Amino acid sequence: MAQRPGFPIKLDKTSPAKRSATLSAQSSASKPAAAPVTKPLPSAKPAATAPVSPQGLGMDSSAVRQRMVQKLAAQGLKDPMVLQAMGTVERHRFVESALVTQAYEDTSLPIGLGQTISKPNVVARMIELLREGADGKLGRVLEIGTGCGYQAAVLSHIATEVYSIERLKGLHEKARANLRHFRLANVHLLFGDGMLGYAKGAPYAAIISAAGGENVPQPWLDQLAVGGRLVAPTVTASGQQALMVVDKTPQGFKQSVLEAVHFVPLKSGIS
Repeated sequence: MAQRPGFPIKLDKTSPAKRSATLSAQSSASKPAAAPVTKPLPSAKPAATAPVSPQGLGMDSSAVRQRMVQKLAAQGLKDPMVLQAMGTVERHRFVESALVTQAYEDTSLPIGLGQTISKPNVVARMIELLREGADGKLGRVLEIGTGCGYQAAVLSHIATEVYSIERLKGLHEKARANLRHFRLANVHLLFGDGMLGYAKGAPYAAIISAAGGENVPQPWLDQLAVGGRLVAPTVTASGQQALMVVDKTPQGFKQSVLEAVHFVPLKSGIS
């Protein structure tokens, strides 16, 4: 059995046309190509038995995160697994030091290179949509747009395996640095063109995008497992972005357009 790629992994920089041809060849092959053999991340260390004293501005205190979770619940978020994950991941470790006091407010914050970390409410809402109807943890999840790594960390608590791809080298490196502290063995960071997805990890039980395009790219639909769900912001006929949910059924695709959102634009290529 082919081993899953380790953390991190770099995708090759072939053109979208060549990559598309490669994906087609892979999907028609009788056996998937073996993934590069790398060492997985070390397992998470056991938590210390002694209580940890709050540091700095007190952002390390679990009480701060629990207040955020209470606000999310008051806003209508209901999934216990999602709320627990949101209360576990230390969001302040993913924002700039000058903005750390705003880390647990329901607001998006700049993370550099013209990108942002999404509002906690939006992160929780999209992951809750991914899990709708699921019993227990999701299987393998593909995240388009790693950004600073926060959503990947939250996803690690609700999925057995997370593949997260980022097209901006600077953010890919930032996410690596941010996530190193957590030692998440089930998170795999990839540097490459997110519009192409990641065929070697397919099929995915769920796909989530942190950037919005005119349409859902065909590779994402191809790489979604039957019975799987995709959640992504998409530009509607009115020119505004809205959350789109796509379910892949044995009979085909079923899509629903939900509330308006505002995400950075989906782009191809790497930078």
